[in-house]
Amino acid sequence: MIKIVVDSASDIDQQEADELGITLLPMQVRFGEEEFLDGVNLSHRTFFEKLIESAELPKTSQINEYRFEECFENLTKNGDEVIAILLSSKLSGTFESAKRASKKFDGKVFVVDSLNACIGERILCQYALRLVKEGKLSAKEIVDELNEKKTKIQLLAVLGTLKYLKKGGRISSLVAFTGEVFAIKPVISVVGGEVKMVGKAIGSKKGNNLLMQLVEKCGGIKFDMPYALAYSGLSDDFLQKYLKDSEALWKGKTENIPTYMIGSTIGTHVGPGAIAVAFFSV
Repeated sequence: MIKIVVDSASDIDQQEADELGITLLPMQVRFGEEEFLDGVNLSHRTFFEKLIESAELPKTSQINEYRFEECFENLTKNGDEVIAILLSSKLSGTFESAKRASKKFDGKVFVVDSLNACIGERILCQYALRLVKEGKLSAKEIVDELNEKKTKIQLLAVLGTLKYLKKGGRISSLVAFTGEVFAIKPVISVVGGEVKMVGKAIGSKKGNNLLMQLVEKCGGIKFDMPYALAYSGLSDDFLQKYLKDSEALWKGKTENIPTYMIGSTIGTHVGPGAIAVAFFSV
């Protein structure tokens, strides 16, 4: 039997992991002296409630080697194989911790660097689940397929605010102030496993239009593969507006657009009001 492990940077929470039949390893999130397990005793909604109220950004901790070793030992004790799909190695040391732990299990544990995060990581996990359920490939063959297909994943997001990038020291106070005054909406993407700014627009409508143009520029969405949309914050109003503005992307191609709430790993940096789309490009 092949078992799937994923970290909470995928924004899959404990309830959904249980429903999917996969093992979730949560990141640790600290607000001041309070420490939580992402997606376990800290829901995405509660995270944003705390983020909005907090004067300082929360701190997130990578998953250490010991926690992976404990997890892998439990999952392989009956002779099962494990595929762990994890947050980009360019964004966290979590992948390296898992890689070190996997060496102790005689080739029964395979670790995949998603080179992604959030719903980009999620859709790679969903594809892995599909392959496992089909039962046609070995664990090694599934890993090879994931490593090939992950290069086709596109994750694009338009941010609602620059406040949290400023708080995290990723942009200057002047840039943030100017951006807020002129309602600049930056568009970011995960490129080669790292978060890059790929455009900016003035106002939410132009931001949505730019996001739609970038989706088309990537070659469009492969609708027979997993895809997803997500929003950050306590309301999905911006997401609903984006769906209306980008109707041409979806109309006649799908009846179901899976939408999710962004969690703490990415939410810490983008803050509320962001919308994201992830898909395998054609």
